[in-house]
Formats: sequence, structure tokens, C-alpha cells
Amino acid sequence: MFSTSCYSQSIRLFAGKYTKTGEKGLYVFDVNREEGSFKLLSAADAGPNPSYFCISKKKGLIYAANEVMEFNGVRGGGVTTLSYDAKTGIVKRTKELLVPEGGPCFISLSPGEDFLFMANYSSSSIAVVKLDAKGIPEQVTDTISFRENEGKVSHPHMISFDPSGKKVYLTDLGLDRIVIYNFDAVAGHLKQIQNGIVNLPKGSGPRHFVFNAAGTKMYVICELNSTLSVFDVDTKGELRSIQTLSTLGEGFKGESFCADIHLGKSGEYLYGSNRGENTIVVFKVGSDGELAQAGRTSCGGNWPRNFVMDPSGKYILVGNEKSGNISLFKIDNKTGFPVISGKDYKLTTPACLKFLN
Repeated sequence: MFSTSCYSQSIRLFAGKYTKTGEKGLYVFDVNREEGSFKLLSAADAGPNPSYFCISKKKGLIYAANEVMEFNGVRGGGVTTLSYDAKTGIVKRTKELLVPEGGPCFISLSPGEDFLFMANYSSSSIAVVKLDAKGIPEQVTDTISFRENEGKVSHPHMISFDPSGKKVYLTDLGLDRIVIYNFDAVAGHLKQIQNGIVNLPKGSGPRHFVFNAAGTKMYVICELNSTLSVFDVDTKGELRSIQTLSTLGEGFKGESFCADIHLGKSGEYLYGSNRGENTIVVFKVGSDGELAQAGRTSCGGNWPRNFVMDPSGKYILVGNEKSGNISLFKIDNKTGFPVISGKDYKLTTPACLKFLN
């Protein structure tokens, strides 16, 4: 149902944002990366604060996590489903579902695209949502709530499968840990594996993660202490910490909070965003999977909450939340460094950007 064009032509970009009353929250663009032009195709009401979303290519549907604590007058968060017309780029809201507890900040699809997984930051919980044969959210099949530990409050931030589709990983920013689960796709339940809690240093705040293509390394960016940790992943899905590096430049003195993390298409470079230092930091990936910081570049605005690599591997788009702009960068194919194009699109409080890969 979806197609991706050559990088020299336009490509579809989807953007979700935090909303004020009456604002639309999901935008669809055709972006010509060579020219740096953004053509707005449509904007849709995706419910309140669709701050993160995922896409089912098979079903032509978009699932937006509504980051609120009250949804349609009931305590909880929400997931809003939208249909997408590949020809026109028009998106339309088709279904809403209440998610218990509330405050979802991340949503992902199972490999078979039959379940959604949601990390509920504000309510210290995670949820699993079953999809029907047409991909429409049907019911919540599992909710797990986490208790305070040593006076600290749990804040789940990202939940997703590994590349093999065998294990589900959760970063808990509030309790400084990663939790690993098996998933029962019949009952729709998560079950923590043996040795399924990996503790990070206190105050680190693990936020987002990415695996290498083989699934043998996991890279975790930590919001609160501005570090990036590397883990070995064994055949059981268990993690072993092998390296931790700062994401900040030497001598930086201000406050900064990491946000997003992505590997480049070739796997040679890893990228992270620093909110405060307002940079995209670049790491060189060694043959052993360990990292060496290669440098940084300005994010092209203020507070780079989210960024996305384009499918060709030649461009990065950065959503700068506080300055209200999406900045376009071209990647230097020799150094791996993002080079700002000077082209951007003004959009208030951008929070999530995705291409169709």
C-alpha cells in the first residue's frame, strides 16, 4: 500500500506534535530532500497530543499514542487510529481506544502487526493492545503497573521488540533500568524473563534504544546523565553492559537531556540528540560494536526531541520542539556527519517524525 521514491525525488514524511485545543496533530508532507522543500499534503485530528506514532504498512494505518491522563472524559491515555491514502497523502481518523492508566509516550507494533505496545510515562505502566484482522485496535489484553522503588517513580519510555522478534525490551527512565519480556501472542500477555532486569547507574534515565542489524548489540541513550550505553545481547536476549560514553562536548557546562537515537543505514555511524546542548552527536561504530565519539553538529533549532534517517541513508530530519521547526541535514558520505542545508519547515512542537521505509 506504500511506496518510497528515489532520494532525488519527493518522499513522504509524517509528523506528530503536541497540540493545543482545536489543533490538528498529524501532518503529511512530500519532502524533496535535494531542494529542501516541504509540500504539506494533509493534516488530521489525531486526538490530543499524538506525541508518538507507528505505522502499519500492510494495513495502511497509523497508530498515534495520545499523551494525556484523561481521554474523552475518562481517566487514561488513548490510541487513535488513522487511515492513510497513499495516492493523495490524506489521513483520516477511524477509531479511538482508551488505554488504562494514561500518559503514553511511545507506541510500537509487533512483528506480525497484530498487537500494539505502549509505554505510559506518566502513569508508571505499560499496555498491550490487540488488533483485529483489519488492523483496528480491539482491546487491551495486558497492563503492567510498576511500583516506586527507593522513593523513585517508574517512568516507562520505550517498549519494542528486538530485530528477531523474540524478546520485548522496555526502558524505564524513572527506575534506571531495562526490563526484558517474552510475549504470549495468543493471550496477548508479557512475561518477564529470568534475569530480565538490567540496572543502569542511578540517575541515568534510559530513554530510547536501537539494535544493530544482527541484534547482537543494543545502544541505549540516557536522558538524565547524557550518556550512551552499549550492551552485548546474548542468545537468550539477556544484556551485558560493555561501554558507556558521554554524549556531550568536552567543556559543556549547561543543562542537557538526551532524547533520540538512530543508526545510519550502513551501521557505521550512530546518532543521538542532545536537548540543551542542542546538537546531534555522532559516534563511529567499531568492528566490535563499540563506539568512539566522532563529533557533533548543531540541531538547527532548539530542543531536538526526535529525528529520523531517510531510507536512502543520505539525509536526517530533526524535529526541534521548542523552536518549532523541522530541520533538514545531508549526511557527508565520507565522514558520516550531518551537514545542515539551511532548509526547514515551521511546525510548532514537533514530537515524532517518520518516513515509510
